[in-house]
Amino acid sequence: MHKDLSLSAITAGLLAVLISYSGPLVIFYQAAQSASVSNEMMASWVWAISIGAALSGIFLSIWFKAPIITAWSAPGTALLITLFPGLSLNEAVGAYITAAIILIVLGFSGYFDRIMGAIPKGIAHAMLAGILFQFGIKAFLAIQFMPELSILMIVSYLISRRLLPKYCLLLLLIAGLAGAILLGETHLQSVELSFTTPISISPEFSFNATLSLALPLVIVSLSGQFLPGFAILKASGFNTPARPIFICTGAISVITALFGGITTVIAAITAALCTGEDAHPDPAKRYIAGVSNGVFYLIGATFSGTIIALLTALPEHFVEVLAGLALLGAISSNLLGAAQETFHFEASLITFVVTASGMNYLGIGAAFWGVIIGLLSYAVLYQKRENMMGWFKRS
Repeated sequence: MHKDLSLSAITAGLLAVLISYSGPLVIFYQAAQSASVSNEMMASWVWAISIGAALSGIFLSIWFKAPIITAWSAPGTALLITLFPGLSLNEAVGAYITAAIILIVLGFSGYFDRIMGAIPKGIAHAMLAGILFQFGIKAFLAIQFMPELSILMIVSYLISRRLLPKYCLLLLLIAGLAGAILLGETHLQSVELSFTTPISISPEFSFNATLSLALPLVIVSLSGQFLPGFAILKASGFNTPARPIFICTGAISVITALFGGITTVIAAITAALCTGEDAHPDPAKRYIAGVSNGVFYLIGATFSGTIIALLTALPEHFVEVLAGLALLGAISSNLLGAAQETFHFEASLITFVVTASGMNYLGIGAAFWGVIIGLLSYAVLYQKRENMMGWFKRS
């Protein structure tokens, strides 16, 4: 494996972890506040989700020689904010375990592979482009909140992209951190190095927790994480089977749930950083980004309390700029991929617009509806009348 190591792949893995901690972790922190848990318990939660992502990501990336990026269910975490404090911690843990078992059963059934096989390539590209498009916009909207640092990072991106494209993301991160420090927009004096001690929580299973958390958690994990996550892998040329990934992430979720960790899933947004050419020009060597991602999650788990303090010390919109600029390459490649599928381009365009809208209907996010409406458009606009019913049956 050492011969496949590259700085670009390692950097991609690092950025994926930083963005996960800086973005979805904020939602997790809000959920913890809703539950009125202690800082020690919060650190244990972060330890659990980090360990789950680390172990599953390293194992799967090495096994498949593909950048399998795993993380915790960000849309699922958002559910917790509305349920706490009415739902107890013990009931939440029981719901996590129930959701994980459902996902394992779904993995064994093999149905998810059939679903992915029915999605045309252009629609998969368009959905991913729509998801990432919102992040690209935020990189430039941040100028109105922190103009000096935002402009510095944008200029650094353009220059490094032109002169040293292979190390563009690393140079962007260094320039951004240096700029934030020089402009006095950080509060690093409040950060202290400390080890994390996991705290176990006994599960409690209830009908209410199953209906209000476990089943919705499965739905949003499938529509908001697994569906776009596998679409990213497929669009990047990695035809990884869903069954072992569902089983692996589900099994690790059962264990981490006992320490407050919400369900481990395949990543969507951050996966785009590790599956494209920015991670490595050679697809066969991009799996290092997945391994690197897992290693940095291990470090984050060990010092989860410190990580939380460090992230709160950075400027509020720093990560939005970093993520938006880092994902520009993935946005452009997927827009191009959708445009190249000229046979069903209009269906792909509809998919992109729906997904980029950020709509939420029936508690399900835009990525799911983008695919559903895109597939419906594909069937109506491009399928021969006598083949339409057969196509829906195969889907």
